[in-house]
Amino acid sequence: MAVVVVESPAKAKTINKYLGSDYTVLASFGHVRDLPPKDGSVDPDADFEMKWEVAADSKKHIKAITDALANDDELILATDPDREGEAISWHLQQALASKLKKKKVSRVTFNAITKSAITEAMKAPREVDQALVDAYLARRALDYLVGFNLSPVLWRKLPGAKSAGRVQSVCLRLIVEREMEIEAFRAREYWTVTAELTTPRGQTFTARLTVLGGKKLDKFDLTTATDAELAVQAVTSRDLTVKSVEAKPATRNPYPPFMTSTLQQEASRKFGMGAKACMSAAQRLYEAGHITYMRTDGIDMAPEAVMAARDEIKRRFGDKYVPSSPRMYKNKAKNAQEAHECIRPTDMSQSPDKLKLADDQWKLYDLIWKRTLASQMSAAVMERTTVDVGSKDNEVELRATGQVVTFDGFLKIYDQGRDDDEGEDGARLPQIMQGEPAQKGAITPEQHFTQPPPRYTEATLVKRMEELGIGRPSTYASILTTIVDRGYVRKDKNRLIPEDTGRLVTAFLSNYFRRYVEYDFTADLETELDDISAGDRPYRDVLARFWRDFSAALAETADLRIGEVLSKIDEVLGPHLYPARADGSDPRSCPVCSAGRLHLKTARSGGAFIGCGNYPDCRYTRPLSAPADGEAGVLDGKVLGEDEGAQITLRVGRFGPYVQKGEASEEIPKPPRASLPKGWSPESIDLERALQLLNLPRPIGNHPEDGALVEAGIGRFGPYVKHNSTYANLPDVEEVFTIGMNRAVEVLAQKLARGGARGSAAAAQPLKDLGEHPEGGVVQVMPGRYGPYVKWGKVNATLPKGTEPEAMTLEEALPLLEAKASKGGKKAAPKKAAKPAAEKKPAAKKAATKTATKTAAKKPAAKKAAPKKAAPEADVVED
Repeated sequence: MAVVVVESPAKAKTINKYLGSDYTVLASFGHVRDLPPKDGSVDPDADFEMKWEVAADSKKHIKAITDALANDDELILATDPDREGEAISWHLQQALASKLKKKKVSRVTFNAITKSAITEAMKAPREVDQALVDAYLARRALDYLVGFNLSPVLWRKLPGAKSAGRVQSVCLRLIVEREMEIEAFRAREYWTVTAELTTPRGQTFTARLTVLGGKKLDKFDLTTATDAELAVQAVTSRDLTVKSVEAKPATRNPYPPFMTSTLQQEASRKFGMGAKACMSAAQRLYEAGHITYMRTDGIDMAPEAVMAARDEIKRRFGDKYVPSSPRMYKNKAKNAQEAHECIRPTDMSQSPDKLKLADDQWKLYDLIWKRTLASQMSAAVMERTTVDVGSKDNEVELRATGQVVTFDGFLKIYDQGRDDDEGEDGARLPQIMQGEPAQKGAITPEQHFTQPPPRYTEATLVKRMEELGIGRPSTYASILTTIVDRGYVRKDKNRLIPEDTGRLVTAFLSNYFRRYVEYDFTADLETELDDISAGDRPYRDVLARFWRDFSAALAETADLRIGEVLSKIDEVLGPHLYPARADGSDPRSCPVCSAGRLHLKTARSGGAFIGCGNYPDCRYTRPLSAPADGEAGVLDGKVLGEDEGAQITLRVGRFGPYVQKGEASEEIPKPPRASLPKGWSPESIDLERALQLLNLPRPIGNHPEDGALVEAGIGRFGPYVKHNSTYANLPDVEEVFTIGMNRAVEVLAQKLARGGARGSAAAAQPLKDLGEHPEGGVVQVMPGRYGPYVKWGKVNATLPKGTEPEAMTLEEALPLLEAKASKGGKKAAPKKAAKPAAEKKPAAKKAATKTATKTAAKKPAAKKAAPKKAAPEADVVED
């Protein structure tokens, strides 16, 4: 039998069904080798020699493949059809080299996990594509050289900065610069005038004033309420007649089928699904055989798939929805290898209602199925109408626009979501005839203000990165995850907002490593990497040219002092940190003491803030992103009243507004303080509210069952009630000050019922079922006292920090469980096939005896070595 190796157990299971007993299908569980996370893994002085090591978790997978090859003479590498898949096959071939000397090794690829696609692939084996491997090696080396050389510079020169990366830093720059555009934006006022008009047949429509005083109105011609009122009077005092009605036919063509980036954008627009969650759901659909490969920047479709789509459209909607000839789409990828087929269903007749899938997978499949069919449907036909209504003296003119869809075409099943800056066509208009009078109704002036550019969502950021040629579609999800996990960016209502540390990192890199965060430079480097994968450029030449200039830039920062770096960043960010004040005073003068000047400072935690240079005499601080003349700054130091002879004041610190009782002194170096909860504005705080905060936690009373004190307070994770060691969250901050014993006992009981405390009789309920483990037994995501974890039998593996439980997949859970099981020596879950009870007991006894013997023979454990400082993280590896 031939041994077939793929990446994941789920993929192996599906493929094994199609290949049958003539093949042994095993999973590598992703990459089996990587660069060790330490200095020297890539050696520029040795022609960029790369030192690889087999991951601890991968050794057992390598052994399983080796054992299978002991009785088989052929190894078939069937990893994904992209650079990363080619690299995994190359790593496997290298790691197994000593076992493959007399074996036949071949590489096969398929774009869909279907019986026909796999059967055809097996008929066309080839060797590992060295050009694609070279492109992978170049990317991996570049990411390592940047991550492991630039990150230590950040640690030393910019306290609190964690790491930098070749692509992530450019992505971060986009987000930071958009935020700076928003902060620098100054709104302009303008007015519009609209009129409700009625036709002789009694039908109404709305028209907007476009001509005043015989001149066409520009956007800012009406800038005040007075201007708008004069315009209203001009329209009111004149009779209006329909001057022209122009109707033009128009067509709207369907969108091309999905590639990786457009799928991520549309999933974000329609479902609020992040790029990582989108790719996770798509991966599961692909491995189950429902869709084609989901990491692609190609939009062309296989001819047989095009015909299948046309047949399905005809069957469902009729001949008129099928265009006379198939629609052909060409991608813009410069490298033909990247031009894989689009993301589409493997079976066009498999409509979403026929599939039983998890909610996120079903929504994504429904989206892909509709977009694919729509891409081969007839264009939508509509009539766009423009109506001009004016006075006889031509002093005023109003315009109404609208459209009527006369044939829906592809819109019958699909229309793309829209981003912030995309407009919408006008509404449908009634029957209007040229020359007829238009009866005036309400004439309304409306005030407007220009709006700043919107913050990026994941969808609009991916779109922008694609436009600039930064990164590759398959890596956008991991890049976005990285900058959020490292605390450089936060997500708020699906918008990406830079944190203070992210601003500082961007300012530092833009000044001392400007070339390496330039959009053109990063895009040009992507082109060179594409040339490598096409076999047109030696990868070591690209590395040598990059390293020559990059190492010189690193050397220039060697003598920089932290104070010097902060001063430079303070100067660069000055216009945004210290905007001009309305009274014309110096924007850097301290608003509290007036004597000191404001400066950029960093805390040990890495957070940046603005502080007075007159410290400690003046303790004024404010957050980095808050305007100097904002409400919070003005209210800093406001006296709210007195309590027990001490002043209660409102303060504004580096972490936001808070209330304080008394002043710091030798006897009381840290006076009582309490931060304002989220949603409480500084201007609304009075003495009563301040004392409520300062007196937390608030005792509610003694618990009726054991007499222990029950308290309410506000903690790191929000409002809560506490009884002994049990904490239960409250939905509203206000409830902290009003909750009584009955409600508190109820909330605590609900927490215990969910498994929220030790010793609870009630079993914890799973947060998500991930499916069946390849070795049998269900895998679940569970809530835990110290955070969510994945559970399989007796093996519990904690989720990595920042991982959303709802986004966890079986493929992501399996390596965690493997690592935990190997670390703890557990065998884990029950097997599907159970043996008779009579056979089980002796086996268990034998195993117990063997274990006891081993334990007795063990030597005392040696002391563990002190943990080393974690190596800097390199940027994400890109396909």
